[in-house]
Amino acid sequence: MAANSGAIGGIDWASEHHDVCVQSGAGEPLAAARFDHEENGVSAMIELLVDHRVELVAIERPDGLLVGRLLAAGLAVMAIHPDQLASARSRYRAAAGKSDRFDAMVACELARTDAHRFRVLEPLGDETLALRALVRTREELVGARVALANQLRAQLEAFWPGAARIFAAIDSPIALAFLARYPSPADAKGLGAKRLAGFLARHSYCGRRSPEQLLERLRSAPLAAAGELELEARRGAVAGLVSALQPIVTQISQLQSEIAGALDRHPDGAIFRSLFRDRKSVVCAAGLLAEIGDNRARYPSPDALAADAGHCPVARESGKLRRASFRWACDKRLRNHFGVLADSTRHWHPWARDTYARARARGADHPHAIRILGRAWCRVIWRCWQDGVPYDPARHAGLQKFSAVKG
Repeated sequence: MAANSGAIGGIDWASEHHDVCVQSGAGEPLAAARFDHEENGVSAMIELLVDHRVELVAIERPDGLLVGRLLAAGLAVMAIHPDQLASARSRYRAAAGKSDRFDAMVACELARTDAHRFRVLEPLGDETLALRALVRTREELVGARVALANQLRAQLEAFWPGAARIFAAIDSPIALAFLARYPSPADAKGLGAKRLAGFLARHSYCGRRSPEQLLERLRSAPLAAAGELELEARRGAVAGLVSALQPIVTQISQLQSEIAGALDRHPDGAIFRSLFRDRKSVVCAAGLLAEIGDNRARYPSPDALAADAGHCPVARESGKLRRASFRWACDKRLRNHFGVLADSTRHWHPWARDTYARARARGADHPHAIRILGRAWCRVIWRCWQDGVPYDPARHAGLQKFSAVKG
């Protein structure tokens, strides 16, 4: 039998099951159950929430399959940070006990009594979710590429440092092709300028170094005093790391092409592309759009966007003590994208260069100055995003004011 309207739900999610607590608006228990993380279990859980006409569901995460299913069912979902839920447990217990069912009840109580203190998740469009999947997948692959490249560099520095220095980037396609063909000094023993020139031509090398210069880099590095067995073992390690890196590098390149296409097709793509001078700069533009989203109600003010992006400080005041500290609780991905935008624009955009320079003149170090500039860009981006128009330097009040002062 369905409960009265105004019911509140709380979910403690896990990889294998989810505990659900449902209460009335007055705090009266209506339902408590556990559902397996399977199609039947998730469907039954949503049916329970819908049957009780739950108006708000609290959960400890802002995205994922379960959150997506709740939003698709038309339920309002409130995301609670795990640290906030942990801090609230002491309000409802005397001892230090903990269980999944208890956490579901705590989440439900927070949604019932403190809903005004938390953000209700806003559903995103399919184009944005698709772009987000592409961007985040690329970011994860880049992380894997960097980790493997560092391992490969460490192996080469231990027994063949010349091979790590012959090309500018050890994880570039030409460097990986070279190491796949010559994974040890013994394999490159008979390598001369003519043979190297042929290798470079076959792999479309477009660098500015001649084969003779590259060979000088390879042979001028010190040699390791290693035994035959160690050299063979390290040769196998290099071959294995190269084999793991090559498909990752290829997939990153393919994903970047897909991201560029998805960004062009997105209704808001032109807004974020307009922030970059080079039209090829799609990764950061797509990352900003993917994290900010397309729902204008998500960030009602530029300060809300800056806070979620981690580009405004946290104020700490007590008595005579007043100071600002780094904001740790934020969308880390969005913070990184704003940092890339700020760091790139300070080199060519007059207003951005001036904002960064004035921050450094006040004593801010480079990361702090980047966050100051990032917060300034938050205000610009928020206005463009809310109005649905690309960035126009002629309408940028800060830039026009700077230009007027400089004459």
